[in-house]
Amino acid sequence: MNYLQFEFETENQQQLEQLIALLNEQGFEGFEEDEDERNLKAFISEDKFNEEGFYSVLDLFSEIIYTRTIVEHVNWNQKWEEDFKPVIIGDFVSIRAGFHAPVTGVAHEIIITPKMSFGTGHHATTFLMVQQMALLNFIGKSVLDFGTGTGLLAIIAEKCGANKILAIDYDEWSITNARENIEQNKCVNIELALLSKIPADKTFDIVLANINLNIIISNLISISNVLNPGAYVLLSGFLKENEILILGALKEVELIYESTFQKGDWIVIVAKKL
Repeated sequence: MNYLQFEFETENQQQLEQLIALLNEQGFEGFEEDEDERNLKAFISEDKFNEEGFYSVLDLFSEIIYTRTIVEHVNWNQKWEEDFKPVIIGDFVSIRAGFHAPVTGVAHEIIITPKMSFGTGHHATTFLMVQQMALLNFIGKSVLDFGTGTGLLAIIAEKCGANKILAIDYDEWSITNARENIEQNKCVNIELALLSKIPADKTFDIVLANINLNIIISNLISISNVLNPGAYVLLSGFLKENEILILGALKEVELIYESTFQKGDWIVIVAKKL
């Protein structure tokens, strides 16, 4: 299947990050920022592209320049490999591809095959999620990774001691990619499932949800319902400007807000079930 590649010229970093968030909600699956933090490449499969939704995003900006090209599936994978660099998050975890040299001085070294699924640690939201995972106790816990992408967060949860992990995603390609990465990292406690909704017959001690604003808002009731008493939830995939909306939604489903952490314009919210 071919992919559409859009190249945008934005006015500043804030506009670029707003554009990423909005395109993510329209189903775009991959983003590549230029070094000057103004130019952006965004990718979406042809069968998922909604022209009306795309132009509704562009209408939110006074003026934005872009080009559109078709990229073959295999070429995008090669592009990932060319641009993929190791990510090191403190002394907690390193995330690298198999073709990189080993990284020392971290508690956990994760190998991720850089394909088209979201979640290599490069984007601010994934970075924030991993950073906050370092502060949670996963030992013996049950975990839901909602929108697993590459499987990165599920893999880290197992490395941190979780013994029962359900990783779900609606996209078949993500499930295939996550399975490869789970096997590569020798994980045995992760169950993968092709699902768009959270199963109501399971409960969890920790929920990890790094998706986008609309999906998180529409699934907060389901998230709250599957949390055990005292369970934690990490939410990301949205901008700082959406924080008030998320905090209001948390109150409606009786989840207790604990903290917000920010990287650029992106945030992660930590909440708890009483």
